[in-house]
Amino acid sequence: MFNYAARKLGLGVLTVVCVTVILFLLMHSMPGDPIRMIADPRMPTEQIEILRARWGLDQPIYVQYLVWLSRVVRGDMGTSISTRQPVARLIATRLPYTLVLAFSALILRYLIGVTVGLTVAVMRGSWADRLLIVGSTVLRSVPAFWLGILLILLLSVHWRVFPISGYRGPISIVLPLLSLMLPPIADTMRLTRSEVLEVMREQYVVTAHSKGLPRRMVFFKHVLRNALIPVTVTFFLSLPWLIGGSVVVESVFAWPGMGRLLWRSILSQDLPVVQGVILIIAVLTVISNTLGDIMTALLDPRIREEFEAN
Repeated sequence: MFNYAARKLGLGVLTVVCVTVILFLLMHSMPGDPIRMIADPRMPTEQIEILRARWGLDQPIYVQYLVWLSRVVRGDMGTSISTRQPVARLIATRLPYTLVLAFSALILRYLIGVTVGLTVAVMRGSWADRLLIVGSTVLRSVPAFWLGILLILLLSVHWRVFPISGYRGPISIVLPLLSLMLPPIADTMRLTRSEVLEVMREQYVVTAHSKGLPRRMVFFKHVLRNALIPVTVTFFLSLPWLIGGSVVVESVFAWPGMGRLLWRSILSQDLPVVQGVILIIAVLTVISNTLGDIMTALLDPRIREEFEAN
């Protein structure tokens, strides 16, 4: 199991390096000049070139990448071009808000989604099952930003139940949490339902029933354990997607998280901040993928046997 985890972690580190290279090339191929965006329009060209040299933007792109990567390894993500603050400090002040929002959405999504999916799977063909199929289709087709605007109009402008935007205490998280949680919860419900129904048709489940084992024992010991393997994998894989998807939601609600920081940095072409935020998302993705693979191997012995055979 240790060799399996080490191999996955090594692949994850290689993935992060590749992501940083691609990101660096994309950011430096964008039109516009970040130095001219922050400089006075009347500033002479000579002073602009001095600023560009101070930020290291006059060097070849491979030199800029190696310098940035060497600083990141030492824990220095550079300095923001717009605010002149350390990137690590900017991310450290925004990351807790994003993690609270993403983890809350993730936990509630799976608590509700798995519970509802299991319930309607047992009640297949009932009105609750049909209602889930229709409701999940509607939820899945609703864009998160549109849902956020709708919630603001209903619960903040019309009924004045929640704050419109910003952070004014724990109650401020309700609307962005609903916007981030409700659309993907449909996928969790449908995935849980389909996996449970598929496992219930397996031969070992039919054999367990034919032996006279109690339905509850068969469900929890045979059906549930095997059906939740893909659900467990998607649980870990959903965290980086929630963090990345929170960019639009945080912008709609002015939530002081990392997604809003990324959006504003892209608009202002603040390259060090964009690179730092994407790096954090990439690292979280690698950690989530590695944990998902390890949990899958723990739940399914066939994966460990296949790895040891190879």
